[in-house]
Amino acid sequence: MKSDKRSPGRRPLEVINIESARFECTFGRGCEGICCQQGRPPVDQSQQAVIDGLRPRWLPLLRPEARAVIEKDGWLSRRVKAGDKMVRVAGGWCVFFHKGCVLHTLGAEDGDSMGYKPEACALFPLEKDDHDHWFVRQHGYKKEKWSELYCLAGKKETPLASMSLAAEMDLASRLETRDAIRGGA
Repeated sequence: MKSDKRSPGRRPLEVINIESARFECTFGRGCEGICCQQGRPPVDQSQQAVIDGLRPRWLPLLRPEARAVIEKDGWLSRRVKAGDKMVRVAGGWCVFFHKGCVLHTLGAEDGDSMGYKPEACALFPLEKDDHDHWFVRQHGYKKEKWSELYCLAGKKETPLASMSLAAEMDLASRLETRDAIRGGA
């Protein structure tokens, strides 16, 4: 099935398990952000520039431990995934986590809660497989190993991902269009 959201020049996003996948983020309603524990999302150079530009706004919002790590070593680690540097962790949590995602909070203040988050975080639980197909992460699907995340359990009472992930699917579609334009340039 494809997302119904359409914009000029953009195709609906194809998600291979959208008919059966279920997802609901329950952060603040039973979940305290476990997806941000040991969270080390990759961040490309354009995202790095955006996040760096927001530093005066996000630095005072961080946990003291995260702020100390960033002031000493920066917010990017030496780790690399898919050619991009990864966000640093402090005290077992993403450095941008403090009672939720600080970048999400700033984006929401500016009218786009996903606008400043690393793409991997903003798209969660959407991901691409080895064949470049989008799918919704679910326990037991494509050997999902993150069993602590009950939001990936896909229980019957959980909303269908096609409804709950409309914003994430729209973002993925926009990123696909952007990448297609970059690739064709």
